[in-house]
Amino acid sequence: MAAAMLAVPAGLRVAPLTPCSGRSDISSLRYTTLGAPKYTRGTRGGSIRCEGVRETVDKATKKEITKEEILQNQETNQSEKQSVFGAVPSSGSFYPRPEVERRPETGEKSLGSLFAFDGAAPETINGRLAMVGIVWAAIAEKMSGLTVFDQLYTQGTGLVFYVAIVPLIAYASIVPMLNGESSDARSIGPFTAKAERWNGRLAMIGFLSLLLTESFIHAPVFTNFF
Repeated sequence: MAAAMLAVPAGLRVAPLTPCSGRSDISSLRYTTLGAPKYTRGTRGGSIRCEGVRETVDKATKKEITKEEILQNQETNQSEKQSVFGAVPSSGSFYPRPEVERRPETGEKSLGSLFAFDGAAPETINGRLAMVGIVWAAIAEKMSGLTVFDQLYTQGTGLVFYVAIVPLIAYASIVPMLNGESSDARSIGPFTAKAERWNGRLAMIGFLSLLLTESFIHAPVFTNFF
C-alpha cells in the first residue's frame, strides 16, 4: 500500500524545491493587452503612465508639416514673396524672414525668434487673448452694466482676472512652438488654423473698436445695443 502511494506516473517528475533567494519587484512588471494602451508602473512613487494616448491624439489632430512643403509654399505663394510693407524676405534678416526660417517646424526655436515681429507667437497669442477678451466683455457688461474700462480700472476685478489668464494662454501657446509645432499643425473639424487666425484678427479689431466706442459714448455697448 505504501509502495503504491509512492508510485509516480511515468513522465511526471517533481523538481526539487530550492529556497527563494530574493523577492521579485512588482513595481517593475509591465502589463500589455492587445489593442489597448500599455500601462507602466514606475519604480518611484508607484505612478502609472498610459502610453499611447499622445500618439492617439496626434494621429487624430496633428498634421506633419515638412520642410519640402514649406519651401514649395514659399516659392508659389505670392504673399510669401513680398511682405505687407513691400520688402522682399531675405535670409538672416531681422524682418522680413523667409517662411522656412520663421516657422517653428524648420526655423530657430528660441523665444527671440518666436516673438519677433514676423514670428509665430505674437499673432497667435494676441488673437487668442482678443477672442477671450471680447467674449468676456460681452458677458461681463451684460452682468454688471459697466464698460470694459470701468471693469478693468475702476473696480479692478476684471484686471485681476485678465492678468491671471494672460500667462496661461501665453504659456499654452508657446510650449508647442518650442517643441517645433505651429498652430497650422493642429485641426479638429472646423477648428483649423486659418479659422483661428481670421477669428483672432476680427476679435482684435472688435475689441479695439469696443474700447474706442465706449470711450466716446461713456456707456457699455453690449448693454445698450444688444
